[in-house]
Amino acid sequence: MPSVELVIEYWVLLVPLILHGVGIVFIFDVLMHGRTSQGTIAWVMALFFFPYLAVFLYMMFGARRIDDYAAAHQSGTTDIHHLGKQLRQDRQLRNLMVRETPQIDVLSDIYQFPIMKGNHCSLLINGQATFDSILNGIATAQHYILIQFFIVHADDLGNRIKAALIERARAGVNVYFLYDKVGSVRLPRAYIADLRDAGVHVGVFRVGRGWLNRFRVNFRNHRKVIVVDGEKSWVGGHNIGDVYLGKSRRFKTWRDTHVMMAGPVTLAVQLSFVEDWHWACGRLPEVSWAPPPTVGAEPVLCIPTGPGDLVESCSLMIVQAINAATRRCWMFSPYFVPDVAVIKALQLAAMRGVDVRIVIPANPDKRVVWWAAHSYLSEVAVAGVRMYTYREGFMHQKVFLVDDALAGIGTANLDNRSLRINFEITMVFTAPAFLKKIEKMCLADFAVSNPLTTDDVYRRSFGFRLAIRAARLFSPIL
Repeated sequence: MPSVELVIEYWVLLVPLILHGVGIVFIFDVLMHGRTSQGTIAWVMALFFFPYLAVFLYMMFGARRIDDYAAAHQSGTTDIHHLGKQLRQDRQLRNLMVRETPQIDVLSDIYQFPIMKGNHCSLLINGQATFDSILNGIATAQHYILIQFFIVHADDLGNRIKAALIERARAGVNVYFLYDKVGSVRLPRAYIADLRDAGVHVGVFRVGRGWLNRFRVNFRNHRKVIVVDGEKSWVGGHNIGDVYLGKSRRFKTWRDTHVMMAGPVTLAVQLSFVEDWHWACGRLPEVSWAPPPTVGAEPVLCIPTGPGDLVESCSLMIVQAINAATRRCWMFSPYFVPDVAVIKALQLAAMRGVDVRIVIPANPDKRVVWWAAHSYLSEVAVAGVRMYTYREGFMHQKVFLVDDALAGIGTANLDNRSLRINFEITMVFTAPAFLKKIEKMCLADFAVSNPLTTDDVYRRSFGFRLAIRAARLFSPIL
């Protein structure tokens, strides 16, 4: 029987050989699927020369697309593919589809689902208005509820939501509850058990199939969606938890925006949820696809985006919105870590005389991301882009307003993670009256924001300036 020393010596020699071998295998994967030459070279160098660390980092952060999700979505043979195709060809729905200007119509091509007219929308500013509306909506459900959040906390608000879902489930309403495995990693098993015991269908969104995918923390499902009876839907920046009501020691105020939509566009929001549910659970939920009654005159476009798309759809959406601006482009995001395409679009917009403003928090929840945001200031400011920091509590909303033509409210941040890694959803609005409400909201936010200039950064300590440059190195995964 070999001695302990011999066994240790054997593994000391074997483990490096295994890691180098795995590193070489991953190098081929990078060469075949790398998105940019810079990123590909960085991964190849790291995997070849430093496999002891790089192999594990690549297992967590390396991939940029869920190929099997994309294949299922685009194959033309799955239930969900046929469902989406049938909806787009439905005669009743086609009567509710509208065309706008070419600058707006191209946005609908991203998801291949048209702008829907006949809706009524309510702007929900901050947590109290949002969750009052959501809880009232859940209470009115007669047939089914679809609910999906990135983060769910088992605190007072989380338990109120759970109790409302359980009450409806016991009343015979079909309730489908979908949450992200990593985003809600702290959600207690007892919370899920209570839902299941009451008859709620629970799904967990994981990044993909296979042994390797279990280690990846990319590809998070960052969407926040609620659908009631296929007639009303809610989308926006809030997750479920007391912190989103401003009840935390760290942030006394939590600034966020949601929107409630009643009308035909709810079917597009519902399709987004059903696609995610089908991926997570392998089956379709029992829902109605009958066009809901028109309850207003507002046209709305639903744009779900994610790493399963054949193109980088979220980045395309943001770039097109910026390019469409002729007078103003106001953007609010808690995380500003844009890609090259977004930076160039912002620079060009400012150079052609557009009032480009970007608002980020003054008080961050993720300091590394906040540092990285400051590193982009000089690049956009030199072209005339103005940046601001929201100073009252923490600003978490994801909102943009372009001219008097369109506005977006949803879950996508202006960072690499939203632009190409996470599953997101954005609602685009074009009704003048609703745009006026968003404009008023934006002006109120500007009133409690401070201009951020390059001098503000240069006056900071050397340690701060070093931190923002170092943080930028991690921008592809922030």
